[in-house]
Amino acid sequence: MLNQINGLHHVTSLASGAQENNDFFTKVLGLRRVKKTVNFDAPDVYHLYYGDEQGTPGTVMTYFPFPNARRGRPGAGEVGTTAFSVPTGALPYWSERLARFGVQGLTPAERFGERRLEFKGPDGDGFALIESDDDRAPWVADAPAEVALRGFHSADMRLSPRGAASSAELLRFMGYEKDDSANGVTRFRVPGGNEAQVIDLTETSGPMADQGAGSVHHIAFSVDNREKQLEVRKALMDTGYQVTPVIDRDYFWAIYFRTPGGVLFEIATNEPGFDRDEDTAHLGEALKLPTQHEHLRSRLEERLAPITD
Repeated sequence: MLNQINGLHHVTSLASGAQENNDFFTKVLGLRRVKKTVNFDAPDVYHLYYGDEQGTPGTVMTYFPFPNARRGRPGAGEVGTTAFSVPTGALPYWSERLARFGVQGLTPAERFGERRLEFKGPDGDGFALIESDDDRAPWVADAPAEVALRGFHSADMRLSPRGAASSAELLRFMGYEKDDSANGVTRFRVPGGNEAQVIDLTETSGPMADQGAGSVHHIAFSVDNREKQLEVRKALMDTGYQVTPVIDRDYFWAIYFRTPGGVLFEIATNEPGFDRDEDTAHLGEALKLPTQHEHLRSRLEERLAPITD
Protein backbone atom coordinates (compact mmCIF):
# COMPACT_ATOMS: atom_id res chain seq x y z
CA MET A 1 0.00 0.00 0.00
CA LEU A 2 1.24 3.49 -0.89
CA ASN A 3 1.73 6.27 1.64
CA GLN A 4 2.95 9.08 -0.63
CA ILE A 5 -0.43 10.45 -1.77
CA ASN A 6 -1.80 13.50 0.06
CA GLY A 7 -5.24 13.78 -1.54
CA LEU A 8 -6.38 15.74 -4.57
CA HIS A 9 -4.02 18.02 -6.47
CA HIS A 10 -6.31 19.34 -9.22
CA VAL A 11 -9.28 18.40 -11.38
CA THR A 12 -9.23 19.12 -15.12
CA SER A 13 -12.40 19.43 -17.21
CA LEU A 14 -13.57 20.46 -20.67
CA ALA A 15 -15.54 23.59 -21.53
CA SER A 16 -17.10 25.19 -24.61
CA GLY A 17 -15.95 28.77 -24.11
CA ALA A 18 -13.08 30.51 -22.30
CA GLN A 19 -14.86 33.74 -21.33
CA GLU A 20 -17.93 32.05 -19.86
CA ASN A 21 -15.72 29.58 -18.01
CA ASN A 22 -13.52 32.36 -16.62
CA ASP A 23 -16.53 34.39 -15.49
CA PHE A 24 -18.15 31.43 -13.74
CA PHE A 25 -15.12 30.55 -11.65
CA THR A 26 -13.86 34.04 -10.88
CA LYS A 27 -17.08 36.07 -10.68
CA VAL A 28 -19.64 33.49 -9.54
CA LEU A 29 -17.59 31.11 -7.39
CA GLY A 30 -15.03 33.74 -6.43
CA LEU A 31 -11.87 31.76 -7.18
CA ARG A 32 -8.65 33.27 -8.46
CA ARG A 33 -7.38 32.58 -11.94
CA VAL A 34 -3.86 31.49 -11.11
CA LYS A 35 -2.63 30.63 -14.59
CA LYS A 36 -3.52 31.42 -18.19
CA THR A 37 -1.63 29.10 -20.48
CA VAL A 38 -2.39 26.66 -23.32
CA ASN A 39 -3.06 22.98 -23.79
CA PHE A 40 0.31 21.25 -24.32
CA ASP A 41 -1.16 19.02 -27.05
CA ALA A 42 -3.47 21.61 -28.67
CA PRO A 43 -1.80 25.00 -28.13
CA ASP A 44 -4.56 26.93 -29.88
CA VAL A 45 -6.77 26.06 -26.88
CA TYR A 46 -6.38 27.73 -23.49
CA HIS A 47 -5.57 25.88 -20.30
CA LEU A 48 -7.06 27.92 -17.45
CA TYR A 49 -6.39 27.28 -13.76
CA TYR A 50 -8.50 28.55 -10.84
CA GLY A 51 -7.80 28.19 -7.13
CA ASP A 52 -6.74 29.98 -3.98
CA GLU A 53 -4.21 32.80 -3.82
CA GLN A 54 -1.21 30.60 -4.69
CA GLY A 55 -2.91 27.75 -6.51
CA THR A 56 -2.26 25.42 -3.60
CA PRO A 57 -2.61 21.71 -4.46
CA GLY A 58 -6.07 20.61 -3.43
CA THR A 59 -7.72 23.88 -4.51
CA VAL A 60 -7.17 24.02 -8.26
CA MET A 61 -9.86 23.48 -10.92
CA THR A 62 -8.48 23.59 -14.46
CA TYR A 63 -10.16 23.74 -17.87
CA PHE A 64 -9.52 23.16 -21.55
CA PRO A 65 -12.12 25.45 -23.19
CA PHE A 66 -12.55 24.11 -26.72
CA PRO A 67 -14.63 26.74 -28.56
CA ASN A 68 -18.18 25.52 -29.26
CA ALA A 69 -17.43 21.99 -28.04
CA ARG A 70 -20.49 19.74 -27.84
CA ARG A 71 -21.85 18.81 -24.43
CA GLY A 72 -20.69 15.61 -22.82
CA ARG A 73 -23.16 12.89 -21.85
CA PRO A 74 -23.05 11.96 -18.16
CA GLY A 75 -22.70 8.31 -17.32
CA ALA A 76 -20.52 5.65 -15.77
CA GLY A 77 -16.73 5.84 -15.89
CA GLU A 78 -16.24 9.49 -14.99
CA VAL A 79 -15.94 12.00 -12.18
CA GLY A 80 -19.56 13.13 -11.95
CA THR A 81 -19.30 15.79 -9.22
CA THR A 82 -16.46 17.96 -7.99
CA ALA A 83 -17.15 19.30 -4.49
CA PHE A 84 -15.68 22.35 -2.74
CA SER A 85 -15.55 23.02 1.00
CA VAL A 86 -17.30 26.04 2.46
CA PRO A 87 -17.53 26.99 6.16
CA THR A 88 -20.36 25.66 8.29
CA GLY A 89 -23.41 27.88 7.88
CA ALA A 90 -22.34 29.23 4.45
CA LEU A 91 -24.86 27.39 2.26
CA PRO A 92 -27.74 29.89 2.63
CA TYR A 93 -25.41 32.61 1.30
CA TRP A 94 -24.38 30.43 -1.65
CA SER A 95 -27.92 29.33 -2.40
CA GLU A 96 -28.98 32.96 -2.75
CA ARG A 97 -25.85 34.00 -4.63
CA LEU A 98 -25.93 31.17 -7.16
CA ALA A 99 -29.66 31.71 -7.78
CA ARG A 100 -28.98 35.41 -8.37
CA PHE A 101 -26.40 34.50 -11.01
CA GLY A 102 -28.86 32.14 -12.70
CA VAL A 103 -26.93 28.97 -11.88
CA GLN A 104 -28.92 25.86 -12.81
CA GLY A 105 -29.66 22.68 -10.90
CA LEU A 106 -29.54 24.09 -7.36
CA THR A 107 -30.38 21.17 -5.09
CA PRO A 108 -29.85 21.08 -1.31
CA ALA A 109 -28.91 17.63 -0.04
CA GLU A 110 -27.09 15.78 2.72
CA ARG A 111 -24.52 13.01 2.54
CA PHE A 112 -22.79 11.27 5.45
CA GLY A 113 -24.10 13.92 7.83
CA GLU A 114 -22.75 16.84 5.79
CA ARG A 115 -24.99 19.52 4.28
CA ARG A 116 -24.35 20.14 0.59
CA LEU A 117 -25.64 22.29 -2.24
CA GLU A 118 -25.45 20.66 -5.67
CA PHE A 119 -25.52 22.71 -8.89
CA LYS A 120 -24.46 22.79 -12.53
CA GLY A 121 -21.68 24.70 -14.22
CA PRO A 122 -22.07 26.53 -17.57
CA ASP A 123 -21.66 23.31 -19.58
CA GLY A 124 -23.71 21.11 -17.25
CA ASP A 125 -20.69 20.29 -15.08
CA GLY A 126 -21.59 18.65 -11.77
CA PHE A 127 -20.54 20.61 -8.67
CA ALA A 128 -21.36 20.73 -4.98
CA LEU A 129 -20.54 22.97 -2.04
CA ILE A 130 -20.19 21.09 1.24
CA GLU A 131 -20.17 22.62 4.70
CA SER A 132 -17.17 21.50 6.74
CA ASP A 133 -14.75 22.63 9.43
CA ASP A 134 -12.00 23.57 6.97
CA ASP A 135 -9.46 26.14 8.15
CA ARG A 136 -7.70 26.71 4.83
CA ALA A 137 -7.39 30.39 3.96
CA PRO A 138 -9.68 31.35 1.05
CA TRP A 139 -9.03 33.63 -1.87
CA VAL A 140 -11.26 36.58 -1.02
CA ALA A 141 -12.73 38.29 -4.07
CA ASP A 142 -16.47 39.00 -4.32
CA ALA A 143 -17.49 36.49 -1.66
CA PRO A 144 -16.80 37.46 1.99
CA ALA A 145 -14.03 35.55 3.75
CA GLU A 146 -16.44 33.93 6.20
CA VAL A 147 -18.28 32.08 3.39
CA ALA A 148 -15.67 31.82 0.60
CA LEU A 149 -14.62 28.50 -0.96
CA ARG A 150 -11.74 26.78 0.83
CA GLY A 151 -10.66 24.39 -1.91
CA PHE A 152 -11.76 20.88 -2.80
CA HIS A 153 -13.70 18.77 -0.37
CA SER A 154 -13.98 15.67 -2.58
CA ALA A 155 -14.60 14.19 -5.98
CA ASP A 156 -17.45 11.79 -6.73
CA MET A 157 -16.62 9.07 -9.25
CA ARG A 158 -19.69 7.60 -11.00
CA LEU A 159 -18.95 3.97 -11.85
CA SER A 160 -20.50 0.67 -12.87
CA PRO A 161 -20.68 -1.89 -10.04
CA ARG A 162 -17.62 -3.68 -11.44
CA GLY A 163 -15.80 -0.37 -11.92
CA ALA A 164 -16.65 0.68 -8.37
CA ALA A 165 -15.26 -2.56 -6.95
CA SER A 166 -11.98 -2.29 -8.89
CA SER A 167 -11.65 1.42 -8.10
CA ALA A 168 -12.16 0.73 -4.40
CA GLU A 169 -9.31 -1.76 -4.56
CA LEU A 170 -7.13 0.81 -6.36
CA LEU A 171 -7.89 3.53 -3.83
CA ARG A 172 -6.95 1.22 -0.98
CA PHE A 173 -3.67 0.50 -2.74
CA MET A 174 -3.14 4.27 -3.07
CA GLY A 175 -3.47 4.68 0.70
CA TYR A 176 -7.17 5.52 1.01
CA GLU A 177 -9.31 3.92 3.71
CA LYS A 178 -13.04 3.23 3.61
CA ASP A 179 -14.82 5.87 5.69
CA ASP A 180 -18.53 5.14 5.24
CA SER A 181 -21.12 3.67 2.87
CA ALA A 182 -24.81 4.43 2.28
CA ASN A 183 -27.33 4.66 -0.56
CA GLY A 184 -24.97 3.30 -3.21
CA VAL A 185 -22.14 5.68 -2.27
CA THR A 186 -18.89 4.55 -0.61
CA ARG A 187 -16.59 7.19 0.87
CA PHE A 188 -12.82 6.84 1.00
CA ARG A 189 -10.42 9.12 2.83
CA VAL A 190 -6.63 9.23 2.87
CA PRO A 191 -5.52 9.57 6.52
CA GLY A 192 -3.17 12.42 7.32
CA GLY A 193 -3.61 13.97 3.88
CA ASN A 194 -4.41 17.48 2.79
CA GLU A 195 -7.91 18.92 3.26
CA ALA A 196 -8.94 17.55 -0.16
CA GLN A 197 -8.60 13.93 0.91
CA VAL A 198 -12.06 12.45 0.16
CA ILE A 199 -13.18 10.33 -2.80
CA ASP A 200 -16.77 9.10 -3.11
CA LEU A 201 -17.59 6.13 -5.34
CA THR A 202 -21.17 6.11 -6.62
CA GLU A 203 -22.48 2.99 -8.32
CA THR A 204 -24.64 3.41 -11.42
CA SER A 205 -26.11 0.90 -13.84
CA GLY A 206 -26.50 3.46 -16.62
CA PRO A 207 -24.55 3.76 -19.90
CA MET A 208 -20.95 4.84 -20.09
CA ALA A 209 -20.21 8.56 -20.16
CA ASP A 210 -19.43 10.27 -23.45
CA GLN A 211 -16.85 12.98 -22.85
CA GLY A 212 -17.46 16.54 -24.02
CA ALA A 213 -17.93 20.04 -22.64
CA GLY A 214 -18.83 19.77 -18.97
CA SER A 215 -16.98 16.47 -18.51
CA VAL A 216 -14.04 15.92 -16.21
CA HIS A 217 -11.04 14.99 -18.37
CA HIS A 218 -8.90 13.68 -15.50
CA ILE A 219 -8.43 13.86 -11.76
CA ALA A 220 -4.99 14.47 -10.24
CA PHE A 221 -3.63 13.30 -6.90
CA SER A 222 -0.92 15.15 -4.98
CA VAL A 223 2.55 13.94 -3.99
CA ASP A 224 5.17 16.16 -2.40
CA ASN A 225 7.95 15.82 -4.96
CA ARG A 226 9.40 13.92 -7.89
CA GLU A 227 11.09 11.32 -5.71
CA LYS A 228 7.77 10.27 -4.21
CA GLN A 229 6.16 10.40 -7.63
CA LEU A 230 8.69 7.89 -8.98
CA GLU A 231 8.00 5.61 -6.02
CA VAL A 232 4.29 5.72 -6.85
CA ARG A 233 4.95 5.12 -10.54
CA LYS A 234 7.08 2.03 -9.85
CA ALA A 235 4.51 0.60 -7.44
CA LEU A 236 1.68 1.11 -9.93
CA MET A 237 3.66 -0.48 -12.76
CA ASP A 238 4.67 -3.40 -10.53
CA THR A 239 0.94 -3.92 -9.88
CA GLY A 240 0.21 -4.05 -13.62
CA TYR A 241 -0.94 -0.52 -14.45
CA GLN A 242 0.21 1.09 -17.68
CA VAL A 243 1.69 4.40 -16.50
CA THR A 244 3.10 7.17 -18.69
CA PRO A 245 6.65 8.45 -18.31
CA VAL A 246 7.03 11.56 -16.16
CA ILE A 247 5.87 14.63 -18.10
CA ASP A 248 6.93 18.19 -17.27
CA ARG A 249 3.79 20.36 -17.06
CA ASP A 250 5.78 23.49 -16.11
CA TYR A 251 4.01 23.95 -12.75
CA PHE A 252 4.17 20.29 -11.70
CA TRP A 253 5.42 16.97 -13.02
CA ALA A 254 2.76 14.46 -14.01
CA ILE A 255 2.20 10.78 -14.68
CA TYR A 256 -1.08 9.32 -15.96
CA PHE A 257 -2.85 5.97 -15.98
CA ARG A 258 -6.38 4.75 -16.75
CA THR A 259 -8.29 3.08 -13.94
CA PRO A 260 -10.27 -0.15 -14.50
CA GLY A 261 -13.44 1.92 -13.94
CA GLY A 262 -12.55 4.14 -16.90
CA VAL A 263 -11.39 7.31 -15.12
CA LEU A 264 -8.06 8.89 -16.07
CA PHE A 265 -5.88 9.38 -12.98
CA GLU A 266 -2.87 11.68 -12.73
CA ILE A 267 -0.24 11.80 -10.00
CA ALA A 268 1.11 15.38 -9.81
CA THR A 269 3.92 16.89 -7.75
CA ASN A 270 3.42 19.87 -5.46
CA GLU A 271 6.60 21.35 -6.91
CA PRO A 272 7.53 23.75 -8.46
CA GLY A 273 4.19 25.62 -8.20
CA PHE A 274 2.44 28.36 -10.14
CA ASP A 275 4.82 31.11 -9.05
CA ARG A 276 7.73 29.69 -11.02
CA ASP A 277 7.14 32.18 -13.86
CA GLU A 278 4.93 34.86 -12.21
CA ASP A 279 5.10 36.39 -8.78
CA THR A 280 2.17 35.63 -6.50
CA ALA A 281 0.69 39.13 -6.80
CA HIS A 282 0.26 38.73 -10.59
CA LEU A 283 -0.64 35.08 -11.04
CA GLY A 284 -2.86 34.36 -14.01
CA GLU A 285 -2.51 37.75 -15.66
CA ALA A 286 -0.16 37.15 -18.61
CA LEU A 287 -0.41 34.42 -21.23
CA LYS A 288 2.27 31.88 -20.32
CA LEU A 289 3.39 29.40 -22.95
CA PRO A 290 5.29 26.12 -22.58
CA THR A 291 8.84 26.46 -23.90
CA GLN A 292 8.09 24.26 -26.92
CA HIS A 293 5.26 26.60 -27.96
CA GLU A 294 6.91 29.95 -27.28
CA HIS A 295 7.83 30.32 -30.96
CA LEU A 296 4.09 30.27 -31.73
CA ARG A 297 3.30 33.22 -29.44
CA SER A 298 2.37 35.79 -32.08
CA ARG A 299 0.09 33.33 -33.91
CA LEU A 300 -1.51 32.08 -30.70
CA GLU A 301 -2.14 35.59 -29.38
CA GLU A 302 -4.00 36.31 -32.63
CA ARG A 303 -6.05 33.08 -32.56
CA LEU A 304 -6.90 32.82 -28.85
CA ALA A 305 -9.96 34.89 -28.01
CA PRO A 306 -9.12 37.59 -25.45
CA ILE A 307 -10.45 36.97 -21.93
CA THR A 308 -11.92 40.03 -20.24
CA ASP A 309 -11.41 39.93 -16.48
